[in-house]
Amino acid sequence: MIDLSLLRNEIDIIANKLKTRGFILNINLFNSIENSRKLIQIQTENLQSKCNNLSKEIGKNKNIKNNFQELKNQVLEIKKLLIINKKKLFQLKLDMKKFLLSIPNIPDPTVPIGINYSDNRKIQYWGKIKKYSFKVKDHISIGKQHNGFDWFSAVQISGSRFVIMKNKIALLYRALGQFMLDVHINQHGYSETYVPYLVNHESLYGTGQLPKFEDELFYVSTKYKKIHQNKYILIPTAEVALTNMFKNKIIHKNDLPIMLTANTPCFRAENISYGQDKKGLIRMHQFDKVEIFQISHPNQSIKTLENLTYHAERILQLLELPYRKILLCTGDMGFSASKTYDLEVWFPSQNNYREISSCSNMSDFQARRINIKYCTNKTSKKKLVHTVNGSGLAIGRTLAAILENYQQCDGTVKIPKVLQKKYMNDMNLID
Repeated sequence: MIDLSLLRNEIDIIANKLKTRGFILNINLFNSIENSRKLIQIQTENLQSKCNNLSKEIGKNKNIKNNFQELKNQVLEIKKLLIINKKKLFQLKLDMKKFLLSIPNIPDPTVPIGINYSDNRKIQYWGKIKKYSFKVKDHISIGKQHNGFDWFSAVQISGSRFVIMKNKIALLYRALGQFMLDVHINQHGYSETYVPYLVNHESLYGTGQLPKFEDELFYVSTKYKKIHQNKYILIPTAEVALTNMFKNKIIHKNDLPIMLTANTPCFRAENISYGQDKKGLIRMHQFDKVEIFQISHPNQSIKTLENLTYHAERILQLLELPYRKILLCTGDMGFSASKTYDLEVWFPSQNNYREISSCSNMSDFQARRINIKYCTNKTSKKKLVHTVNGSGLAIGRTLAAILENYQQCDGTVKIPKVLQKKYMNDMNLID
């Protein structure tokens, strides 16, 4: 949520910045709510002042045998008006909050202005793209060849865009998650965290998935004791739980940054067609992802984003997967982000790069929504922290990239060296 004072003092500037994101700020609606609030606020303050003065006058002369009934009646009438005005103010505050919750974050000044993917800026390429002497297969065909994917049974059990993994491919999938966690914990300094997979609506409002992405979530109902219709929502990312762990908390400055990681399933409805991105493991309703998350001092969040993005890059480097780093333009960023880097891994079957990680600085956007602050000492002013998060990495997409980049002419798949001994029981091939 952006700072309300910015809209009150710099609404035209903010509106122009948001316009670069493709978001048109409804200035008339804001002014209508704000003007109504000011008017009723002034009325309320005047009524309260008048009520106080009348009450003092009655109190001063209560021992005099005069009839102050008329004044008392005025006080009663004013109190009735105050109750009405307070209800109006409460409703206007709700209207303003609803208005603010619908506004995306303000882009960082270093973010390129653009409309969509084509306007993103390519920052860096890493790794050598292999040349193959045979016709490359996609990860779907490779998985089928090695009896590693069972799409048919998954459809019977759950429906489309679910998968069952088996045998050595299932082992590789499990190994990847453990490998990513170990690197982030032992080399990068994150603390491992286990979080709930079911969260309430308020938590998703806190991180910005609601109200904008309500159609892309899976809702859960229960009839235990009482009927709870859509009481819970399956997490679309561990970011939701990790961020909300600190709701309404004050963190000492010396404890920053806080660095957490979690390996969780993620659930996304996403009924949009994405062409090539919809095939195989690329865009599933259920997938696993290792999340990396930091709470940062505001002065350090840009540097924190660079570090966190490198932590995700390091996984790709250790796995020796070619990738590129992209700085997203204003029109392609997520709702809560002020600046985002995407990492895109090379897929030989598509002769193209596909997103495997998205790392974002949310600035104080999420912290304001759920009230996360820091202080220097007990008496110092409390200030909002910044939150930074990213994928480190999406495990299914990483598996798909390995199957394609490490395929051999005889149909076998090499296992990345970093995984062979510790994570794959000295196995060097899927055959």
